[in-house]
Amino acid sequence: MTQHWQELLPIDHYVVSANGILHEYDRKILTFLYQPLVGASCLSLYMTLWAELEENRLWSESHSHHSIMNFMDMNLKQIYESRLKLEGIGLLKTFVKKEEERRSFVYELQPPLTPEQFLLDGMLNIYLYRKIGKTQFARIKRFFSEKKLNDPEFMQVTKPFQDVFSSNHSNILSYNDETKNDLVESEEDHFIGRQQPGRIKAEDVHFNFELLFAGLHENLISNTAFTKRVKEAISSLAFLYGIDAIQMKNIVISAITEDNEINIEELRKSARDWYQFEHQDKLPLLIEKTQPVIYQTAKQEPVTREEKLIHYFETTSPLQFLRDIGGGSEPSKADVKIIEDVLFQQKLTPGVVNVLVDNVLRKTDMKLTKNYVEKIASHWARKNIKTVTEAMELAKMEHRQYAEWAEGNKSGNKTNYKKKPIRTEVLPDWFDNEEKMEKPTQSKKDESAESKKQEIDEMLKKLRS
Repeated sequence: MTQHWQELLPIDHYVVSANGILHEYDRKILTFLYQPLVGASCLSLYMTLWAELEENRLWSESHSHHSIMNFMDMNLKQIYESRLKLEGIGLLKTFVKKEEERRSFVYELQPPLTPEQFLLDGMLNIYLYRKIGKTQFARIKRFFSEKKLNDPEFMQVTKPFQDVFSSNHSNILSYNDETKNDLVESEEDHFIGRQQPGRIKAEDVHFNFELLFAGLHENLISNTAFTKRVKEAISSLAFLYGIDAIQMKNIVISAITEDNEINIEELRKSARDWYQFEHQDKLPLLIEKTQPVIYQTAKQEPVTREEKLIHYFETTSPLQFLRDIGGGSEPSKADVKIIEDVLFQQKLTPGVVNVLVDNVLRKTDMKLTKNYVEKIASHWARKNIKTVTEAMELAKMEHRQYAEWAEGNKSGNKTNYKKKPIRTEVLPDWFDNEEKMEKPTQSKKDESAESKKQEIDEMLKKLRS
């Protein structure tokens, strides 16, 4: 699990290129369609890289990453995170060449999808709809569309090429090797133009097609019906809606046509209907289910008990954490809504949310209280807490404050900051139970350390049982 400083340093140089000419209209597409999904910092990085290109050119001069840090007033970690999101959403391709003292990068800007491609994508449009809501989505559709010419009284009278032009055969051009070289594209160069943007798709490796094929009888549908486009659609739908191979079987069957083919539009509709039935007519959000790799610890294999607990928080989604800590039972809709709000309104990472939930549950008799969760979450968001270890350290440091908030939340009144709380709550297992102001004896220290080890062991056993 690599950290940003292992992938990128301020002295590393980069050159910006573009996969085709970018147009002014692209700015509106990026602002209204892509920005709600990737955020303002990603859009800013894309625009800054774009600005380095000369007008109607495809290559920029070489600069160090230190310069873009100054231009954007962002640290290297923020730039690296934004770069990864641009890569994931299909707006950037990154190439690297390792040299003796530094690395050189080529950042190739990719043109965005057209409004038609984006708003009919089947995955991105659903994420956008869920993010901005029905009213704003309808406004965006109106913004990027115009009425068609449907007046039947108008008849097309456009003349074809051969009716307007003729070919002159009297003055024949000799076609030799020199002429041939002049008429073909150079091997070292390519023409400046507009490239077709690539669609976003989930890779096939994340879906078990073998299990799907095993569940479908050959006499029901042939494997030849699973064309490349169909398999891409299945992979994207599986990622979008969280559908496994067994559940996908019935969805595929419902999309089989009379010609023994799979109708992709019907496949999308069936998958969407299945998801909305399972989730009370809701649509999925674009979320990182577990802690992003850039915020995980660099150690490959956790060794100590505390490292194993950190690893668990980093590799488990908040929803799964609620299931585990509840003994396998599904969390309530209210609890899921609280977690969803923390993830998307406070912008906390999944691993940090796990630490927050664990901390809150131990202080409130295993109850998730919306106001209390949001109060701590907003505090952590202001502190810009991104990693599990940062969250655990801050929770230890602010333990007294959070205990006062918990007492104030129980009484239903505003917190009395002068009143000392009675420490009756159960502390999370990763807490150091000794107060920093106390000076315990060596025997107390040994007992506390041993107790901490036992608590971590017990929690890990419970969570993984």
